[in-house]
Amino acid sequence: MYLRKSLTAEEKSKPYSKYYYQELAAPPPEKLAAMERPIDPAKALPLVNLNDLLNPGYFEVEIGWCVMPDGSGYVSNLNTMPGVTADMLKWWFAWHSLEPLRYKIWYPKSHYHVSLSDEDRAKVLDPNRSIEEKLYGITHHVVENIGGGAENIYISFMSPENCGFDMSRFHAPNVAALFAANGVSQLIDPPPGVPNFKGPAFMCHFIREIPGGVEMRTRFWMGKKVINKQATHLLPKGISLPPFVPQGLAFHNVHEFANLASFLPRLYEEQQGKIE
Repeated sequence: MYLRKSLTAEEKSKPYSKYYYQELAAPPPEKLAAMERPIDPAKALPLVNLNDLLNPGYFEVEIGWCVMPDGSGYVSNLNTMPGVTADMLKWWFAWHSLEPLRYKIWYPKSHYHVSLSDEDRAKVLDPNRSIEEKLYGITHHVVENIGGGAENIYISFMSPENCGFDMSRFHAPNVAALFAANGVSQLIDPPPGVPNFKGPAFMCHFIREIPGGVEMRTRFWMGKKVINKQATHLLPKGISLPPFVPQGLAFHNVHEFANLASFLPRLYEEQQGKIE
């Protein structure tokens, strides 16, 4: 149980505020169980091998987390989303960035705020831009709690090409959509004695079509980014992330996407796929 923060009168008047108050969808118990202990780092997908996501089938381990030998964090998840399409997800990632309530309904327990620069907001609202152009090159500033307290997180979305994907293979049935970004996060109010550095990360939500919906193969590489299409390790020498950091993100990801999948088809229909 948790206490939902009150919405403003304006927020309550929005037709989609009902999703803020609905009971959170429960992730499959086996996914939560898989996040209790770390996986073998040898079974994680190295960021340098990102293109392996374009191969058919699955990896030996699709769900789990660990601290890698170089000190970076790794999170992997496989979300099955019945009734959801790639077009719905493309719409969602553009639409929700325009208003804090839209980010809150995604996962009311831990999502607090989202904002865009004036320039990026104009791009998202530009009717002459494609749905991909409403995301690639756009930075979302979000405030959320992934397990260690509220954080400011800046998520700079990238095109598949700029991520380093082999574009000759980037097509159906290998992939239906991609939501990937370099990010940086920092605790807003760190506990006493806890270093408050800005944590880099690269995030990838890789979408494939399956019968009756889509699957989202999520990966986070904490302590790394993709720079000039190359995997880049950014943690200072000798620094290793504590295990609770990737584990907290792993649990958060399981919950937030289970909840999104529970209402996205209805929301998309109600909003008629419009971005405004």
